[in-house]
Amino acid sequence: MPPSYEIDTPRGPARLDTDLPVRPATALLVLGHGAGGSVDAPDLLAVRDASVAAGLAVVRVTQPYRVAGRRAPAPAGHLDEAWAAVLAVLRERHADVPTVVVGGRSSGARVACRTARAVGAAGVVALAFPLHPPGRPERSRAAELGTGLPTLVVNGDRDPFGTPEPGPGVQVVSRPGETHDLRRDPAGTAAAVRDWLSAQGWAAAD
Repeated sequence: MPPSYEIDTPRGPARLDTDLPVRPATALLVLGHGAGGSVDAPDLLAVRDASVAAGLAVVRVTQPYRVAGRRAPAPAGHLDEAWAAVLAVLRERHADVPTVVVGGRSSGARVACRTARAVGAAGVVALAFPLHPPGRPERSRAAELGTGLPTLVVNGDRDPFGTPEPGPGVQVVSRPGETHDLRRDPAGTAAAVRDWLSAQGWAAAD
């Protein structure tokens, strides 16, 4: 399959950018973007590079509203529906890969959490999880992290959207000096993800 291609979903075409390791993949990591951002965000690219080097296949998914050129995000239900359709296709196209891990940054992390069990994921990688709207801690989204699956949260300690607390199955890595965009040290963020993937047994041994 080509490294970048589009597939139809109930909410319009989604674009998939695929990077494969040199050896048979140990797991498939599927990543979504932030609300107004792209799959080329520095943290997503760094996580892609580190994960592929660790033996994972990585697919970055651009939601249909962004493929259509819109910046304002689609409703949560539409995002989740398109994401689930993409995961169904990816499971078929990567049927030889034993494990699927879902994730993303910000809005993409929320989508991954909300749908993780429905799509049969083994775990979740949540970058810059937006715990609450800035200045509105009473509007917590912490419940979305309660997937019952192994979950890694990587947030900046200066993120105005807040940083979740660890919980059962939820490991939280707070990145010093980082804000919501996690741009200061993408390699450090990626290293935290790779270490977690290795601890779960989803990354190849060096």
